[in-house]
Amino acid sequence: MKRLVLTIAIFLAVVSCKTNPFTGKSTLNFYSNSQMFPMAFAQYDEFLSENKVVKGTTDAQMITRVGQRIASAAERWLDANGYPGYLKDYQWEYNLVQDETVNAWCMPGGKIVVYTGILPITQNETGIAVVIGHEVAHALADHGAQRMSAGTLQQIGALGAAAATSNKSPEVQNAFMQAYGLGSQLGVMLPFSRSHETEADRIGLQIMAIAGYNPDEAAKLWQRMKAQSGGQSPPEFLSTHPSNDTRISNLTAWAPAAKQEARKFGVTSFK
Repeated sequence: MKRLVLTIAIFLAVVSCKTNPFTGKSTLNFYSNSQMFPMAFAQYDEFLSENKVVKGTTDAQMITRVGQRIASAAERWLDANGYPGYLKDYQWEYNLVQDETVNAWCMPGGKIVVYTGILPITQNETGIAVVIGHEVAHALADHGAQRMSAGTLQQIGALGAAAATSNKSPEVQNAFMQAYGLGSQLGVMLPFSRSHETEADRIGLQIMAIAGYNPDEAAKLWQRMKAQSGGQSPPEFLSTHPSNDTRISNLTAWAPAAKQEARKFGVTSFK
């Protein structure tokens, strides 16, 4: 049983890699777009049917405008860097939803929601571009499929751990499984999630710059996020996200390179 579990895990890890076009790195991914996108589109439609979608307002129009510019910028970069057709199955949609939660998200395949609660912090169109650029980057880099793949391996590992202790007392089995759960969460899953957030910050910064938005504004947005939170956040190693200070530092350091990349696409000034 232990050998079978290990064999399955190794097989999946070896055969299920996909290259991230923005980083050139191989990523763990068991799930294709044809598997992910229909599920995401159905969940998105269900979410919209259960929530208040804001239509026709200046803010709603801004969300659509920024989303379209970000999507177009992503396609231009991908086409120019040897990935034509990468977005062929994406079905872009941009919606503003009435909700005081400070959040936004993009599902696999390009389905975007921005909550009204984030608008006081974004403040303007460029602030929205920071947020949408980051969320779109998650979809472009297949982070959703990677998280599901990592979760699958975590479950396989749990089966292996259970098999390894099957001849032990219930107390030992219990302690071992608790240790495995805590260790895999703190040592693997949370760092994995933080790496995705950092990757999406960097990719999003580049895309927003190509779309003509000033990447210098990204760090300023996160300064406002930090102020809004009152500085209250868990230690970084216990969080799915990098700390606000880490993000501000990274985004400040990356902004010049994002501008330089945008200039390759004829962008000479930024909004």
